[in-house]
Amino acid sequence: MTRFTGFPPETFAFLADLKENNRRSWFEANRDRYETFWKAPALDFIEAIAPEMARLDPPMKAEPKLNGSLRRINRDVRFRADKAPYEPHLHMIFWPGDHPNRGAGVHLVLHPDGVGYGAGRWAFEGPVLTRYRERVCDPADRAGLMAALAEAAAVGCHMDEPHLARVPRGFGVDPEWSHLLRYKGIVARTMEGALLPDWIGTPEAVDEVMGRVKRLMPLIGWLHAI
Repeated sequence: MTRFTGFPPETFAFLADLKENNRRSWFEANRDRYETFWKAPALDFIEAIAPEMARLDPPMKAEPKLNGSLRRINRDVRFRADKAPYEPHLHMIFWPGDHPNRGAGVHLVLHPDGVGYGAGRWAFEGPVLTRYRERVCDPADRAGLMAALAEAAAVGCHMDEPHLARVPRGFGVDPEWSHLLRYKGIVARTMEGALLPDWIGTPEAVDEVMGRVKRLMPLIGWLHAI
């Protein structure tokens, strides 16, 4: 039996305080808050939602552990100008396939003042990018992608601006769909400024998130098949 009862207000208070005090000395002094209000409810949530994720098509993995479905709070600052050591959010990922960082996934992110979510695959590399463009140029495949993006939009998830300024050389231009060729990865997500819903603090958060995930699964399925 899961222990998940919701993400308490203390989770978001911790995130807000971390955002304002993003340094190791503060974090160590508040490690008990991290363990109790950041890590524990997240792992309980992942455990609670795992059976529902496994029943999807394709089945989605939900691993209740750090570096599984729960992303670590520590930032990799080796190549960043911003050396703040911690991420002031709580990031969870659910995925098909063998690895959470090598394919499509659904993301749920708790910020100090809101909840964001989305689905996609961050980057197409080499042969994967070639296959993506081939599928976009196929009318039936393209229709599936556009329908999946419409489903994502129905739950507030939209794509960012294209990565390329123009359609790659060698491809035709069609104003209805050729913008898709300007992407080097497909992610549909809620934008900044999402509100903090009441349900996130209750056990109903599992059902609320699953309702949104099901609308994102056509996009996951399309991307997983690349």
